[in-house]
Formats: sequence, C-alpha cells, structure tokens
Amino acid sequence: MRIADDLLVPDKVSRMLGSEPTDSQQKGDEILGRSSGQVRIARTGMWRLEAQTREPEDLCGQIDEILGKLTNDRDVWADIRRSFSVDLFCGLFMGSGNDGISLPPERLQALGERGIELALNIYDSTD
Repeated sequence: MRIADDLLVPDKVSRMLGSEPTDSQQKGDEILGRSSGQVRIARTGMWRLEAQTREPEDLCGQIDEILGKLTNDRDVWADIRRSFSVDLFCGLFMGSGNDGISLPPERLQALGERGIELALNIYDSTD
C-alpha cells in the first residue's frame, strides 16, 4: 500500500494508522538506491506497507495482511484520503498469457470503505 503527498510526514501517518511502514520518506530526503548505490532526493513524501510475497498468489491474503495492521476507523481513513493519495499497488505475474485473478466483494468493499484505489501491474509469462 502506498500513501503519498508532498506534505506527508511518515511518523504522523504511522500514528494515524496505528502501524509502522515497511518503508517511508519525506520530500527532500536523501535516498540511497538499493541496486545503483546512487543517492537521489525524494520528490514527494511516501509511506509504504508491503505484504509478504506469496507463491502461488494470494492477493486476498495479502490484502488481509495489510489491512489487519491498520486502523479500521473510517474517520481516520477519511482524513488520510483528504490529505494524501492512497493506493494498493500489486504486481501480478501470471503463469500464462491467459491467466486471471478475481477478488471477492468483501475485499473490494474493505478497500472501498477506506478509499484505497486498487492499482494492478499485470505481467504475462512471456515478460
């Protein structure tokens, strides 16, 4: 899950949501590239919470894992949405060119009640 904005202060978001992020940055922070070793300056603030990788995929389990760490308070989520951009970004690596995935209404509702946009990057087996 990603929460972003130029004015985002990660510690404040952590207090609001009741969880520490997997990774975070404030606009202007120096960030050391993991693979490149290059230092860059954060263009925006970001608070990220990642689920464990699962094979075979278990998107429902990953959604439950992430949301289970965060508050259910709808007022807090409304405050988050008013101030920041929020999405659940998922990379889906399909086993074949004609694979698929579905989400039950309960998971979609859980995301929707919090105002979390679902963002999918889908890769077929030939990538």
